Amino acid sequence: MQFLNQFTILLSNKLEKRSSIFNTIFLGMAAFCTYGSMYAFRKPFTAGSFSDMELFGIDYKVVLVFMQLLGYTTAKAMGIKFVSEAEPTKRTKYIIGLVAFSLLSLYLFALVPAPDNWPFMYLNGFGLGMIYGLVFSYLEGRKITEILSAFLVVSFIVSSGFMKSIGKFMIEHNIDESKMPFFVGILFFPIFCISTFALNIAPKPSQNDIESRSARLPMTDSERKIFLSKYGIGLFFLILVYIFMTIFRDIRDNFSIEIWAEMGIKNIAFISQTELIIGLIICLNIALGYLVKNNKLAFYFNLFFIIVGCLLIIVSTQAYLNHHTSPFWWMVLSGLGIYLAYIPFNAVLFDRLLAVLKEKANIGFIFYLADFCGYLGSIFAMIYQSTIPKGNGTWLKLITEMAIWMPTVSIVFVAISFLYFKAIISSKAHNYQKLTLDF
Repeated sequence: MQFLNQFTILLSNKLEKRSSIFNTIFLGMAAFCTYGSMYAFRKPFTAGSFSDMELFGIDYKVVLVFMQLLGYTTAKAMGIKFVSEAEPTKRTKYIIGLVAFSLLSLYLFALVPAPDNWPFMYLNGFGLGMIYGLVFSYLEGRKITEILSAFLVVSFIVSSGFMKSIGKFMIEHNIDESKMPFFVGILFFPIFCISTFALNIAPKPSQNDIESRSARLPMTDSERKIFLSKYGIGLFFLILVYIFMTIFRDIRDNFSIEIWAEMGIKNIAFISQTELIIGLIICLNIALGYLVKNNKLAFYFNLFFIIVGCLLIIVSTQAYLNHHTSPFWWMVLSGLGIYLAYIPFNAVLFDRLLAVLKEKANIGFIFYLADFCGYLGSIFAMIYQSTIPKGNGTWLKLITEMAIWMPTVSIVFVAISFLYFKAIISSKAHNYQKLTLDF
């Protein structure tokens, strides 16, 4: 252990002497590989159909998706406290330990015959629910957070389809769909560990970063309550938008194979193709945020992109329903709209907000509060769908129905949040100016 610590310090010191461009790419790729590899433990099982199998009268795949989502949501609830209080020196142990726990649950899922193996999918989701916040904590509070976020964002857009394609490939080569998730996980576990270690040795935020974006420190219970008492109204409306976008994203992601099939397309390659196109556009969009140095302006730009995403969902869905566009381009355009509205919450919206407010806080707290609510919304959406009699409702029908009213309501909520935070930010600026003049 002492040798490993010394080796880590040695590599960290070497990286400190490298150029800023090298370290940006190094940290970005480490984040990309870490979170991208995490999807090897989360998404491959959705490539299976688990056909002709039910539990409690419900399609077994729906049960598995629901249980993983429930475990994921449980972890998100715990993450509000755990991630916001996590000490930087313990992040690596937490990340690798949680994913190892998730991999063990996949092993037990493979070992126990279906349909009695469903509880292990809950444990799998529980093990993965806090990884994003722990990984993002290495990236937040930097002048280059937008660029680093672009790496992270592309990883979870592209990796989901990629891992499902690997899972589908294994199933097509006679690997049992209950055992396949473990095999995909064990294949990527070494990559995951190496990239997590790379995150740990990357240079920490500089003094210049701290002055530009504010320091990101662990938060106590009382500090979290004070923060919510100050800004809870604005966050409430933003979180409502995030709930809607999480529901969209989860249904589209977890049941993409079923949605494609319901549109008469069974080519699995389309999943990776659509996500690659979306990932590249979103990556460019997030990275360009780096050019906006003013934190207040950047925060407003992120709100603007959420509105653009909502409008794109509405317009592309109407075009598809009226036969003005193909299923492929509807999935691309609606998916792009979903991610334009969804990604700012996962990347830089809250980072820029904290930079403007100059409060003692961290992304872990705000994001996990929003993420817990978002996944809770996904759970209720799945429960609602499962109550519809077979033949009366499909995943395609559900997502097209939601694609009209949810984005419309979201635009109203974003506008309310904009007006709220605009008033808060203006008040802070006025008070600071008055204090300066008094001094």
